[in-house]
Amino acid sequence: MLVHPTADRRLAVEHWLLATAPTSEARSEARMYWREHGTAALRLGTLFSAVRIPGRLVHAVAGCDYAEDTLHEHAQHVDEFLDQALDGGPVICDPRYRRYYALVPASMPSTWRLANDDWRVMDVDCLGRGCVLGVPKVDAVDFNPATWDSYWSVPMSSPGVLCAGLDVARLIAAARHQLAELEG
Repeated sequence: MLVHPTADRRLAVEHWLLATAPTSEARSEARMYWREHGTAALRLGTLFSAVRIPGRLVHAVAGCDYAEDTLHEHAQHVDEFLDQALDGGPVICDPRYRRYYALVPASMPSTWRLANDDWRVMDVDCLGRGCVLGVPKVDAVDFNPATWDSYWSVPMSSPGVLCAGLDVARLIAAARHQLAELEG
């Protein structure tokens, strides 16, 4: 069994993510944004898509309070919960806007179209072709309470390893159920 150090895996993931850029100039620009701003806008719908899930849903299903002043207290618990619930599939957290983005196969927006229509009432959306996503640099793997910058709630373990659509759908269904119980 060949073991790759973390740095090698992160570099491979970075190269895979940058493959969404249409030109070498666009890839260089994304690298520059990662270096200078910590986040680069990458196109969705070719190698991967993303399911945007509001933080209130994720926190409800993870069993955490969602008050703004306690978000930082629950970040590690929520990250661990998502890692387990999505079987290690990659998730980006945008704490400023209180959203999570589960990275899924590029085909998910079309194959889950009917479910996505139902999800929109909860402010969940499946983003694909024609959308861009702010993707943090691959080594941004912890919540920073000083900056509230986007980070990998669940880091991408290897190039092309994504969340299974069914796991994401189950998470959303469980969150819907949990919120209904809390509100009812």
